[in-house]
Amino acid sequence: MDLVLLCVFLPLVPVAWGQYGDYYYGPYNYGDNDEWVNVYRQGFNFQCPHGQVIVAIRSVFNKKEGSDRLWNYACMPAAQSLGEPTECWWEEINRAGTEWYQTCSNNGLVAGFQSQYFPSVLDREWQFYCCRYSRRCPYSCWLTTEYPGHYGEDMDMMMYTYDYYIRGATTTFSAVNRDRQWKFIVCRMTEYDCPFQNV
Repeated sequence: MDLVLLCVFLPLVPVAWGQYGDYYYGPYNYGDNDEWVNVYRQGFNFQCPHGQVIVAIRSVFNKKEGSDRLWNYACMPAAQSLGEPTECWWEEINRAGTEWYQTCSNNGLVAGFQSQYFPSVLDREWQFYCCRYSRRCPYSCWLTTEYPGHYGEDMDMMMYTYDYYIRGATTTFSAVNRDRQWKFIVCRMTEYDCPFQNV
């Protein structure tokens, strides 16, 4: 009898662990045949499906193509404890050729990107697509290392631990290399409603 119960309940352990404990994401699915979301020197708009957030970002640089990058993103569902998104919006535009720092307002999480290329500065402007989950608040926030490690390199940033979310980024722009380095703002989210919001 004990062996039968063990066989019944043992498969439930990974499911419960995956929903409630820290675990590492598996390989990311960047879409069909790992296609890029843009072509060089063109704008793009990428949004995760409803209830999902960005968990991985990949990019390759090409100086011959206007010092531009190809981009690809992977999404995963937010933890069940966050519930469904209560609202989503586009944040303010971050201008091309400048350094900037931005987090999603209203305690939102990054669920997409929009970008337009500007040949006059050989750079892109950026906008975050953000979604808020009830009145959950960020905590234990930190900045990732720089992606890419050096200007002109390929970039592959992944969230390795469940329950950590991208809330924004800070970037530097090199006028010499005509490329941008990113540090992503990563946070955990409370499992309860909180009374405050960031602006």
